[in-house]
Amino acid sequence: MKIYTKTGDKGMTSLAGGARVPKTHVRLEAYGTLDELNAQLGVLCTYLVDGEEVGNVQWIQKKLFVIGTLLATEDSSSLKRSLTQIGQSDISKLEQLIDSVQKTLQPCRSFIIPGGSRGSALCHVCRTVCRRAERRTLAMREAGCVMDDNILTFLNRMSDYLFVLSRKINSIAGFDDFYL
Repeated sequence: MKIYTKTGDKGMTSLAGGARVPKTHVRLEAYGTLDELNAQLGVLCTYLVDGEEVGNVQWIQKKLFVIGTLLATEDSSSLKRSLTQIGQSDISKLEQLIDSVQKTLQPCRSFIIPGGSRGSALCHVCRTVCRRAERRTLAMREAGCVMDDNILTFLNRMSDYLFVLSRKINSIAGFDDFYL
């Protein structure tokens, strides 16, 4: 398979299902931001010392590919109905991960300034890219694209998980939270 197809040289690309859209289309903004987030999470994994958290982040990365595929598939495509979906069980797993991490942390006293260890700072970058992905996905829905609400809920919970994970990374590295 060739990496370059030359079909996008004029600023257009194909959705799964065959429709051609501009590369600036709201759908591409959404799944392109998910791709960026997934790449940032890959870098984050290189900073994680807790093997369980590496596995959790890699599970999230796989779910981001599922979401990206759903967003990249045109609504009218019969392919869309056959794709793996994001379910309530995925959201529940994220909530369990958040609760598990949060049990190990001191309660938050106010807003936390991102920083501390490099891993924690990068985790905050991932959190903010996740929030942007959520906004781009919401804009896609507002533009009339069809999607399951579980996608937006999953992205919202994911940013919460990344917040508590950033605190855990700092705690493991011996850094205190830096409050506003």
